[in-house]
Formats: sequence, structure tokens, C-alpha cells
Amino acid sequence: MTEGHAPGSRPAPSRIVEALLLASGEPLSVERLKSLTGIEEAAEIRALVEGLRIEYQEQDRAFTIEEVGGGFRILTRPEYAPWLTRLRRRESEARLSAAALETLSIVAYRQPVLRAELEKIRGVDVGGALKTLLERGLVKVVGRAEEPGNPLLYGTTRRFLEVFGLKNLAALPRRGELQPPR
Repeated sequence: MTEGHAPGSRPAPSRIVEALLLASGEPLSVERLKSLTGIEEAAEIRALVEGLRIEYQEQDRAFTIEEVGGGFRILTRPEYAPWLTRLRRRESEARLSAAALETLSIVAYRQPVLRAELEKIRGVDVGGALKTLLERGLVKVVGRAEEPGNPLLYGTTRRFLEVFGLKNLAALPRRGELQPPR
């Protein structure tokens, strides 16, 4: 049963959190939710989010709340992927080339990493792939190396975590968990 509120009264805290998650284009951290709602305790925010997640599950909703990219986000459940794929046929520009994906993988697992290291591992120039990853906000400059010329160091972004549905970098698959494409 959903919580209602009388006109002119304040909505229930869970509905406020739900509205914020629905309206946000990015994951909302516990701290951000505390700030937006005025709720002071992180545990209360987490309890409200968990309550919504359970409510969605019990109602067999097509969506749930997941923790990705350092915050919470309402996402569709995986079993609806075939229909969503049809809805959102990815434009060719949204796809990453094999070179960009390989470069992104190396950055993700080796960060912070120098362009020279990327090129040594891949065996080719990574300038184009790196430019694409920077433009799409998947990779960023995270500093400079303390060596001659102070070359740039690259790392992944919060957007990388969001796009790949990862809670944090520790959620990256380990070597034994990776499956070759079929």
C-alpha cells in the first residue's frame, strides 16, 4: 500500500526519497539524500531506500533501486533488458570501438595509468581511443606522473561506474570471472 498525504501536508520521507531518485539523472549518494531531505542520519536514508527496494520487489515492479557509482539509482530489473534493448537501439555513436573498449579496460584495471603504458600494453597508438573516452566522460586526467615531462595519468570516472552498473572499482570482475564472448 502506498503512503499518501493530505494536500498541503508534507509527503512521507520515503516518497520524497523516491521522487528524488526518479528525478535525478545520476546516482544520489547518502550524503546528497541527507542534504536534500533534511534527514540527518545516514542509517535512516539507507532504511528508506531499502524499504522502497522491498516495496518494489513485493509489488513485482519492473524496477528496483541499485547502488552504483557511489549512490542510489532507480533502474529497471535485468529481466526486462530484451525489451529495453529494442526501445533503445544504440546509435552507432553511442557504441565504443573495440580499441576504445580495450583502452578503457586497461585504464580501469591499471589506473592511474600513463598513455605510454597504455600504448605499450596495446602495442598501438591510443590517442584516438583515449580522446573518445575523455569526450564521453568515461576517463579523466587524475594527475601527473613524477617523471621527466610530468606526463598525464588517466583513471576512470564516476560516469564509468554508472554506465557499467558498478558500485565501485572493487566490483570490477576479476580475471577468473571474465567470460570470453560466445
